[in-house]
Parts: sequence; C-alpha cells; structure tokens
Amino acid sequence: MRMMEWSAESALKAYFDTLKLCNDRGGQCVSWKTHEPGSNEFVSALAAGMKAKLIVEVTSTVSPSTIALAVAAKHTGGKLVCILPEPVLNESKKVIRDLGLKDLVEFKTSDPSELLSNYKNIDFSMVDCKNDDYTRLLKLLDVNPRKSVVVANNLVGERKGLEGHLGVTEKWAPVRSTKNSIGKGMEVTMIGKNTEVGKGYWRGGSKRRSGKSKWVVKVDEKSGEDHIFRVPG
Repeated sequence: MRMMEWSAESALKAYFDTLKLCNDRGGQCVSWKTHEPGSNEFVSALAAGMKAKLIVEVTSTVSPSTIALAVAAKHTGGKLVCILPEPVLNESKKVIRDLGLKDLVEFKTSDPSELLSNYKNIDFSMVDCKNDDYTRLLKLLDVNPRKSVVVANNLVGERKGLEGHLGVTEKWAPVRSTKNSIGKGMEVTMIGKNTEVGKGYWRGGSKRRSGKSKWVVKVDEKSGEDHIFRVPG
C-alpha cells in the first residue's frame, strides 16, 4: 500500500484548471452551471493534492464533477474510471474528448455493483447518491486504508451521508467524516492515518480571486475528525 503525501502545487493547479474547464463548458451548456460554485474545484484540488492515482466515479452521466476528477488525474499521473449507464456513453465520451481529457478517463458501463470489485485500494472515489443503490455501492468500495477519500454526491431529500455505509471500519483504518457538507448535497469522508492532508491548503485561490470564498480544512485534536467548511472571501 502506498502512502500519499500532500502536494499544494498540484492542488492549486488542479483547482484553476477545473475552474477554467467547467466555466468554459458551463458557457456552452446551461445544465452544467453549478448551484455551489467552488465545490468541483475543491474536489479536484483535494484529489490532486493527495496525489490520488486510482480515482473511481459512479455517476448517471458526465458532469462537472467528472471533469474535476479527470483534471486531478492529469496532475497526479493517475486515471479516472467513470462508471455510468450505457445510453449516455457516446455523449459522455464526446464531452471528455472535446475538453481534451480523453486519455485520462476510462469509461465502464456494466452494473456498478459488479464492476467495483475489479478495483482495489482506490485512492479517491465519488458516488452519485441519486442511485437508489448508493448505500450498497459505498460498501463495495475497496479503499486504500493508508489514505483515501470518498465523496458522496447529490445527497438530496432524506438521503443520509456516508456514516454507517462505507465498507471500512476503524479496526483497520481510522475513518473521519466531515461535519459540514461540501457544496450542495456533497459530503466527504477521509480514511487513513491523521496526516497533514490539506495543511495550509487554501491559502491559494482566494488571494488571486478576491471576493471569492475559500475552503478550510481543520482537524479536531480530540476527536480526530476533519472539519471542512467554506469561509467567505
């Protein structure tokens, strides 16, 4: 198992690359405009900063979050495995190709509950919780116990977060979930030893873009939980 150290440089580059690509795509497609500006950039920077090599997304179609993860893979020398339904495959491939990210994304279209068993020690994963089977999918993730991140996306209505669903226990790997949601219906869980992921991380971004909010990561010394929240610029 590999230990991942934090790279502030990769995080910052991924942040701005994701911002540009999502803005460019959003100008062409209204449905791509996010209700929570900054959430996709955050995800990309987090994955890139922790040097995630194997990134897995279960989604209903290519979205800004897919672009964010593909950009992260670009900066880590890794790859994104995107599991989605067959009917949206061609359109999704076109979006990725048009954005110049084709070589970074591997598309899979079979049942995600069957496909996930093929991927071991996942460094960074994102599951679209609009999928009615999302709790089972979270349990099927084989995460890297040394250091990994799981993001639950689109937690709408009565859908709960990751607590009690992720198939990993503190008997063999510490599990820390954020107490605050990231973006709209997006929550993050960090697995692994309490290393300095994100230390000094969001000093960038807000300096160049005055008036924008910034993400802050703090660790509760007593509980060991990571608290991730947004601070107005």
